[in-house]
Amino acid sequence: MTIAAMLLVNNPGSWSYVYPPLRHAEWHGWTPTDLVFPFFLFIVGLSLSLSFSRRREAGIPPRGLYRKVSSRAAAIFGLGLFLQLFPRFRFSTFRIPGVLQRIALCFFFGALIYLATRARTRLRIFICLGMLGAYWALLTFVPVPGFGPGVLAPKGNLCGFIDAKLLGGHLYLPGFDPEGILSTLPAIVTVLMGTLAGDWIRSGRPVQVKGLGILSAGIPLIAVGLILHPFFPINKQLWTSTYVLFSGGAALLFFGICYLIVEAYGVRKWSSPFLILGTNAIAVFAGSTLMVKLLFLIRVHDAGKAISPPGYLYAHILFPAAGPYLGSLAYAVLFTLVWILLGRPLYKRKIFIRL
Repeated sequence: MTIAAMLLVNNPGSWSYVYPPLRHAEWHGWTPTDLVFPFFLFIVGLSLSLSFSRRREAGIPPRGLYRKVSSRAAAIFGLGLFLQLFPRFRFSTFRIPGVLQRIALCFFFGALIYLATRARTRLRIFICLGMLGAYWALLTFVPVPGFGPGVLAPKGNLCGFIDAKLLGGHLYLPGFDPEGILSTLPAIVTVLMGTLAGDWIRSGRPVQVKGLGILSAGIPLIAVGLILHPFFPINKQLWTSTYVLFSGGAALLFFGICYLIVEAYGVRKWSSPFLILGTNAIAVFAGSTLMVKLLFLIRVHDAGKAISPPGYLYAHILFPAAGPYLGSLAYAVLFTLVWILLGRPLYKRKIFIRL
């Protein structure tokens, strides 16, 4: 479901006509779209717990797990860099941070912490709280030259200052990147929250107890994030500590609902399209990004102008048929359906592309 949401919000027919819930919040606050990325990192953590437990039971030594973690993180990070560079390969100005790069770093450090604390749940919880507290303290008390401490505006915040100093000229925006260096610290906590949920799911408790336990953990976290929002704003681009609590609680809530529907009540048929996307998650995300870049290299002549095939489809079919906003959403839905259809043969043949 998270991959489907990623495809939906990243590929409108026109960026000029997007319904507000399908846009990111401009700065402080949140929209449903701001939950998509942390949901993915949460599931990465949950998958870590399930995967590593099976590998340990299979007798794979810790050294083998560390080697696997390192190689997979490097591969995902490298794929992210390739997608940033393609098709121009302008090394002097390309963006170094990115979605896949953050996934790789959070997977790597989250896995290391999980392997070191696998049997010590309380220690992992204290590490999560310590990282969130440390991040709050850094953004609140460390002064930025020319701005001072505690600045959480787009200009003058500590995250942007560090990114500009270390990665200047290779950022999403001049002086700031939403997947920058310092804000990766609290994003790792989102992965660790997923590992805690995975450990709970692996316990021997009854299915309904596990599902209700997940729900009962998510609701208070959402509440705490909202209560603290006036003091330390929920902000996806800075990945603030309150954003981690709020989005992590939302992830627990949505996962708990899905878990009860599928595992406790056995209602599974609705999930087939999402299984197709989820079992090849990185491949679908990377492939869809590559597809968009390739489509925008193709030019179609239209009334004396050269536009891309997606632009032509939106301008001549979807926009006239459904209007600007609904037509833009229709394109995103069609794009998502295309990837479900592309992934279906792989799922049927149990071909899962892993890095």
